[in-house]
Amino acid sequence: MPSVSHLPNLLSLFRIALIPLLMYYLTDPGPSAGVWAFWIFFVASWTDYFDGYIARLQGRTSTLGKLLDPLADKLLMMAALIMLLSLDRFPRVPAWLVVLLIGREIAVTGLRGIAAGAGVIVEAEALGKYKTLCQIFAVHSLILHYTYWHINFHLTGMYFLWLSVVFSLWSGVDYHLKVIRQLSTGRPASHNGQDRQHQQDGQ
Repeated sequence: MPSVSHLPNLLSLFRIALIPLLMYYLTDPGPSAGVWAFWIFFVASWTDYFDGYIARLQGRTSTLGKLLDPLADKLLMMAALIMLLSLDRFPRVPAWLVVLLIGREIAVTGLRGIAAGAGVIVEAEALGKYKTLCQIFAVHSLILHYTYWHINFHLTGMYFLWLSVVFSLWSGVDYHLKVIRQLSTGRPASHNGQDRQHQQDGQ
């Protein structure tokens, strides 16, 4: 039985394990499949919160956790966005927009690795957290798609998706500038679990 210190890693693995199930239900454009996909994505999103909460509570992390947590986040969001492209829904999710969002995540992740190798950690700002929240709201709404309680969830999702693009570009540029600035000044990194979680949350 794994100790509680391994629980954040188990939650990250669980989040990754939910991705194929999410993709399966997103192959069906029907409303019932959308509801199932919604709840799968909802549960996966909350495991991200809980593994971060536990890591902050313990004030420590593992090398595996440093890899698994952001990897699970990126894979979950990328899989959801790519699958939403395949659904015949109007207005369609623009392919170039998804490419832009994924490209931004890859660029920031790559730069984070370079910065970490140089001993630099840049804490997340509010812009990155707004980006993450908008993407989560967008995907939840786009998955539901249909009108419930007089709310057109597809149009609501498109609104949050476009808003997430604004925050993605804004926070991405802001993050790059801060990393470049800290690399030039040679600021040392912090290595405790709480700093690691602050760096990853909402970038």
